[in-house]
Amino acid sequence: MTSRILLGALLGLAALSARALAAPRIVAYYDGSMPVPQIPAAHIDDLIYAFGEPNDAGTCRPPTAAQLHTLAALRALRRQHPGLRLLVSIGGWASAPQYSDIALTGRSRSRFAASCIQDFLVGQGLDGIDLDWEFPVHGGMNRSRPQDRADATALVQELRRQLQALGRKTHRRYLLTVATPAATWEQGGGSGLHGGPYSVSDSYDLAALARAVDWLNVMTYDMNTVFSPVSGFNTPLAADPRDPTPQPQGSRDNLTSAVSFYESQGVPAAKIMLGVAFYGRGFTGVSPANAGLYSKYSGIFPETAWNTIESQLLASPDWVRHWSPTAQAPWLYDASQHTFFSYDDPLSLGIKADFARRQHLGGVMIWVLGEDDRQNSLLNALVSHLDAPGSPQHARN
Repeated sequence: MTSRILLGALLGLAALSARALAAPRIVAYYDGSMPVPQIPAAHIDDLIYAFGEPNDAGTCRPPTAAQLHTLAALRALRRQHPGLRLLVSIGGWASAPQYSDIALTGRSRSRFAASCIQDFLVGQGLDGIDLDWEFPVHGGMNRSRPQDRADATALVQELRRQLQALGRKTHRRYLLTVATPAATWEQGGGSGLHGGPYSVSDSYDLAALARAVDWLNVMTYDMNTVFSPVSGFNTPLAADPRDPTPQPQGSRDNLTSAVSFYESQGVPAAKIMLGVAFYGRGFTGVSPANAGLYSKYSGIFPETAWNTIESQLLASPDWVRHWSPTAQAPWLYDASQHTFFSYDDPLSLGIKADFARRQHLGGVMIWVLGEDDRQNSLLNALVSHLDAPGSPQHARN
């Protein structure tokens, strides 16, 4: 009896130790906006190449010569960092109008899955597939049908079935992930792109999806865009009672509410990758009241990468930095141009990383590599905060 108790205690301590030493993962999308040799792979667990695309034949479009060159360079990078896993994302905003047709029947789903696996996993040696359909049923810019919700689940399940079959042959386990929305405008909310606002659960059976995938890349950014009624934060941590945005959009479009909703729909916390943006967005023609925050606006300030924010906006005396204790994020205001700009910096990303770790999430997902500065300030902030307090520095690769 004593030996069994001792063995149980030792096993429990080992499991506890493993959990304590494990750090949340860092997943990063790569779109070619930086040379492959400059990718900071030592601090990344999973790199997702964006994008492969469907074609009108209902299959994956074969990689172009340029893509083949990039994929070869990524494989070379993986050889230098054996812990790095490479995935390909199929789709993208307005780039996959064929998905509704592809997912419609068992035959079309099987054909599509087989072609993507052959082109990118068998042919290019990648480790997995990320499905980026923006969005089933409604929202986005792609064609849609009411039955897309069920068909999206069936498509993911077919991909998993074929990946498992391939894994049995190659003695490997292949990854399957899905990029999913968080903000209501992405589902047709705000100005009513397709009616709404809608919930992500109108497009996806999240519980069924979670059972089939390794994780969900939750796009917890772009919370306030051209579809929002007033200027607001790109990635607010929590809802602000002062925000005049109508409900339910006003309370939904923040990271805390998004994670809570996903978990309420049956998605385990460990399968949620919290999306973080290495860029910012803004609004022009805002009111000077409250330094442009929560104001009506006349136009949109373009999406701007962090490296440009740091080198140009923050370096200019025209832009004054402010901080929101609710959003836990900074914003800039240019009084001469009546412009509001929302972004994340190392401080706010550290807070988001703390949130991901505190909520026991799977980790964070970055859109997109190549927009950080030369010192990798944003990535370094994520790494330092995702590592468990008191543990050795997490050796990702």
